Amino acid sequence: MIKKIFCLLCFFSLIGFSYLPAQSLQSNDAIIPVAREGSGYERFLHLNEVVQENQGEIDILFIGDSITQGWESAGSEVWNEFYGARRAVNIGISADRTQHVLWRLENGNIDGIYPELTILMIGTNNSGTDRNTPPEILAGLKAVVEKIRSSLPGTKILLLGIFPRGAEFNDQRGVITQVNQALNKLDGRENIFFLDIGHAFLESDGLISEEIMPDALHLSPAGYRIWAESIEPFISRHLDE
Repeated sequence: MIKKIFCLLCFFSLIGFSYLPAQSLQSNDAIIPVAREGSGYERFLHLNEVVQENQGEIDILFIGDSITQGWESAGSEVWNEFYGARRAVNIGISADRTQHVLWRLENGNIDGIYPELTILMIGTNNSGTDRNTPPEILAGLKAVVEKIRSSLPGTKILLLGIFPRGAEFNDQRGVITQVNQALNKLDGRENIFFLDIGHAFLESDGLISEEIMPDALHLSPAGYRIWAESIEPFISRHLDE
């Protein structure tokens, strides 16, 4: 146990935490890699097969939860338009949290691939009542970023702010905003670029329309177009095409 705590302290010193009490490290499940069960695990196994089919250099890697996985359903036409001619791989898994991404990055989801760009958007499933606090979510996201940096040292990471959720103003949006504000501090570190495009999904009164997010969380085809168009300037600037 003492050895485990020591290793965790060393890890967090590398990603910007000078000190965290051992108790908080142990209690924050957002930083402890854990496997999914059921359909989430089946999707993980499928993604390992996809990765094996795309060994070597690829252009763009998308990492995330159901919003990212949705590029294969509601976002499929936009995906084909923007990424069909590029070598892009989507490893989003519905309901994933930071701890699940950490586990699968250690267990095959990025083995043997070398993306020029990695698009990361994760953390919304860590938010909410009885889940993680803003500091815990931030620590989880930093852990994911550091795992990507160590495993894929040649990739540029586009770290996206967590998208807003809920049709109207709500406490969960407040948690997400606090995390995004802190994530902005990572922008400019080696191969890390932070971009918050959440405002693009909002109406002028701050509401989220069903035309963009039918359930005030997951994107419609129009929502995916907003996402693609919002990050395209970055991709065009940083992708060696």
